[in-house]
Amino acid sequence: MKGYSVRLVKLVFGLFLFALGSFLTIQANIGLASWEAFSMGLAYLTDQTYGNILIISGFVILVIDVALKEKIGFGTILNTILIGTFVDLIQAVDLIPQMNNFFSGVLMLLLGQLSICIGSYFYIGASLGCGPRDALMVALGKRLPKVPIGIVRGVIEGTVLLIGWLLGAKVGIGTVISVFGISFILEVTFNILHFDVTNIEHESIVDTVRTL
Repeated sequence: MKGYSVRLVKLVFGLFLFALGSFLTIQANIGLASWEAFSMGLAYLTDQTYGNILIISGFVILVIDVALKEKIGFGTILNTILIGTFVDLIQAVDLIPQMNNFFSGVLMLLLGQLSICIGSYFYIGASLGCGPRDALMVALGKRLPKVPIGIVRGVIEGTVLLIGWLLGAKVGIGTVISVFGISFILEVTFNILHFDVTNIEHESIVDTVRTL
């Protein structure tokens, strides 16, 4: 049980860092990444908070994941709920200003991406289930074995980016930096932390309950 307590703390801390990073990329004000643009566009359309949209859309995607018979863990559920909750709490505290020039915007965007990558290290390392959006990519990849997973991810993210842009989300140089920069920062971060994501075997909710 103690081991699960440590893993849960790692998971929640990682999700907080992920949420902080996501909010920093928004406040950078130079263009949003794919899923951020999608959520922001829906927030404009529905007059909901960005965090609420993250939660609602996360549960919709979670239902799709279950329908596609993808493994769902406690971490998947907490990812769906907590990132959006943390983003709204960070916004409510109102300590992070919106950037008004390009260079400070780039710096904040890169800090946000670094926070997302470190957060990913903690929450993926807890091995309690990946996020609903990642699970969707994996599920579609399994059903399209002849299509490279990079193309599957690209089509998903390209689609949600287009929807977000059509709904009024800001797309710009920050979008390009996010698309190409996150992979590089993620790789460097994981290498520094000696973290090999391929060694992680995520537990489903059933697996976790059985071992408690």
